[in-house]
Amino acid sequence: MAAAAAMVSSAGALLAMLNESHPALKLHALSNLNAFVDLFWPEISYSVPIIQSLYEDEKFDQRQLAALLVSKVFYYLCELNDSLSYALGAGPLFDVSQDSDFVRTILAKAIDEYASLRTKAAEANDESTVLDSRLEAVVERMLDKCITDGKYKQAIGMAIECRRWDILQAAIIRSDDIQSTINYCMDVSRSFLNPREYRHEVLRFLVKMYEQLSPDYSSICQCLMMLDDSEGIAKILEKLLRSEYVDHALLAFQIAFDLVENENRAFLLKVMSQLSTPKLQPSGNIHEEVYAEEFTKMRRILFGEVSMQLSMQFLATNDKLDFIIKKIEQSVDMTNSVCHNAIIYSNAIMHAGTTANEYIMENLELLNRASNWAKFSAMAGLGVIHRGHQLQNKSVLDIYMRHGASDGPYTAGGQRFGLGLMHLNNNEEDIKTFLRGSLSSSSVEVIQHGACLGLGLAALGNADNDIFEDLKNVLYTDSALAGEAAGISMGLLMAGTASERAVEMLDYAHKTQHEKIVRGLALGVALTVYGREEEADTLIEQMTRDQDPILRYGGMYAIALAYRGTLNSKAIRKLLHFAVSDVSNDVRRTAVIALGFVLYSDPEQTPRMVSLLSKSYNPHVRYGAALAVGISCAGSGLSEAISLLEPLTSDDVGFVRQGALIAMSMVMLQISEVSDSRVGAFRRQLEEIILDEWEETMSKMGAILATGIIDAGGRNVTIKLMSKTKYDRMTAVIGLAVFTQYWYWHPLLHFISLAFSTTAFIGLDYELNMPRFQFLSHAEPSLFEYPKPTVPITTTPVKLPTAILSTSSRRRVRPGKKENEKADSMQVDSSTEKKSEPEPSFEILDNPARVVPTQEIYIKFLPLSRYVPVKSAPSGIVILKDLEIEEYYII
Repeated sequence: MAAAAAMVSSAGALLAMLNESHPALKLHALSNLNAFVDLFWPEISYSVPIIQSLYEDEKFDQRQLAALLVSKVFYYLCELNDSLSYALGAGPLFDVSQDSDFVRTILAKAIDEYASLRTKAAEANDESTVLDSRLEAVVERMLDKCITDGKYKQAIGMAIECRRWDILQAAIIRSDDIQSTINYCMDVSRSFLNPREYRHEVLRFLVKMYEQLSPDYSSICQCLMMLDDSEGIAKILEKLLRSEYVDHALLAFQIAFDLVENENRAFLLKVMSQLSTPKLQPSGNIHEEVYAEEFTKMRRILFGEVSMQLSMQFLATNDKLDFIIKKIEQSVDMTNSVCHNAIIYSNAIMHAGTTANEYIMENLELLNRASNWAKFSAMAGLGVIHRGHQLQNKSVLDIYMRHGASDGPYTAGGQRFGLGLMHLNNNEEDIKTFLRGSLSSSSVEVIQHGACLGLGLAALGNADNDIFEDLKNVLYTDSALAGEAAGISMGLLMAGTASERAVEMLDYAHKTQHEKIVRGLALGVALTVYGREEEADTLIEQMTRDQDPILRYGGMYAIALAYRGTLNSKAIRKLLHFAVSDVSNDVRRTAVIALGFVLYSDPEQTPRMVSLLSKSYNPHVRYGAALAVGISCAGSGLSEAISLLEPLTSDDVGFVRQGALIAMSMVMLQISEVSDSRVGAFRRQLEEIILDEWEETMSKMGAILATGIIDAGGRNVTIKLMSKTKYDRMTAVIGLAVFTQYWYWHPLLHFISLAFSTTAFIGLDYELNMPRFQFLSHAEPSLFEYPKPTVPITTTPVKLPTAILSTSSRRRVRPGKKENEKADSMQVDSSTEKKSEPEPSFEILDNPARVVPTQEIYIKFLPLSRYVPVKSAPSGIVILKDLEIEEYYII
């Protein structure tokens, strides 16, 4: 063709043949023009009306060839709609298997058009809609080609987008690995499908496919949880528990632990309530007795007792903190209340869940001299440190009072807040009763403030109307301090319910004159639409169009929480619009922070998305960009995120540096200095900022908090917003959302502990005990080791050197010069003789073991081990099957 094109310099002669009457001449012209159209399309475009008339002439035999030629000309003219229309008229001459830019572009246009028409018909619920049969034929040819060529993922993506269940089913059935193909479908539906109703429709279809082709009960239960189908999960769990095989019971336990990791307490309570209770009468029914035993274990798992106890035990026994907090205390001016409070928060964060409260117990006298809110924060911090200590209830917090702390309202209020942090989402009646009694029995706003926050945490997502009325009564007292906490707690209580009570909250926000109450209610309303996506659009539109900037600020959080982790393009566009156009700095800052919540399911996108915003002239936007990256990329150690945050840690504005330091510590959680040398440089930077007496207070506060976050949980936790099964961890997302409110109210810093997840592999057997079990980490141990121990500051006096005259020094040096040279040469020789042993390329770990997120890809299970995982998982709580038991029957 290239040689022929070189011989032809113009298409004029061929175009002239189109006016001839003989069909053979027209066919010759069309065939050659179609071959040379990519070279002579500008010249051919002037004769498009003639070619169109040939296509419209029904008596002309080569109408389809004329349509194909017109389609190509319109393609080069960038008129894709017209090009698609004539490509459909070309019929089989439009070859979908041809590998050319023209075919690929028109096929993409055809699929987009077909998907759009199918979506509109489905949303209108109009089954009588008739689509262009030619368009449908082209799309079907493309889908069939993908399946025939073995490109199942492409076929699945197009079938889902076009809502073609028959093609989707065919692609799954004909694939080489049905299990992995269905899992791919589930990943696609969770990550890219909008709206929410259609995603649920796809998930319901996948559940049917799982049941028909590959009964993977674990994946089925994850789909059912996304569909909020507690009854379906309860049926599967009961079926497995009533089976005679131990393997089925082990699988049921593993499914339950995976569901607990998703942190939807209200849903788990519904699952537990729908499991049938054992019938032990009449006695002697062995099957029912075994089911009763397993039912008790299942109850403990679903209520979170087992996972919480195991996590607390692991954190307490593996606490690797040393002199960090004492070194900070010795380096900071304790008369500065901001730095003093920051140390209290940092201590609570770095000891979260470890039950290590030595610092507070050793510094009671210091804390008694502190400001009132420092006592409140210290008591609440004990709740963070002792999270999971459910058996001792508030007696753990009473220790602080018994050892000399003043029993004032700030201490009492902090105790109630700490109770909520300690019994987070446990729904224990005695704790809720105690906190509700505190609301009704006390009129002190500090105590009410702590009780409201504690009650919201203890009943997170519970949607209890009685508790809501109690909180509303506190709100209606119009106390700024108590009202703010009541507004936040009402949102915590109704989180994810899209309750109509949000209208009452918005109505009161317009009536009150207190900004603190309006801000609390704005956040509370945003919490109610957690995960509701399009269902929340009406409320979001109302809040974002409000004249009050505080309610618009709440609207940004409503977008963030409603579309958390969905990568929804509509939500991203709206947030970017407010980030650059709103007149309020608070709204702009929050809009950028909200991007981190929408994008956290794909952390790599966030640094690119906020790259330009991080260089904005507005410091509030730069601060928001830093926190957005910290939230989205937490615990990932992502190089692009660190590179974006590094210049912000040296920003000219103090609060931007503060946000960047906090965000950097979140990104570097559980990342070792060996794997990224910038981690060590950042730790040294934190130390320099804390030691620098001329550093701004805001930057110093950020450095102190960052020191606590980067070593959180005794260096054994990370921040995870998604579980291993890619389900959004509701408690973690809500915790970070409230944590960002520390800009206005520092005690809310404790909410970051809600996002912590223990970095451990904990293997359990049938009795839910930890057996002796080893597994392999196929990487150098130094890549994931703990940071080096902190060197304590010594106060021993330094001995000054004795003054020596220069003449005496020279006399002393001359006689021993040769001896010194000889000694130096001997020292060099001895050092070269010592060879360091090479570091092993793997490490054998004992159950339970610390396994950080970046280490998970290197975890392998030993082939000759006595125990094997029921479900291969590199971290978390994993149920192990004992291979030495010959009989797998329970009976």
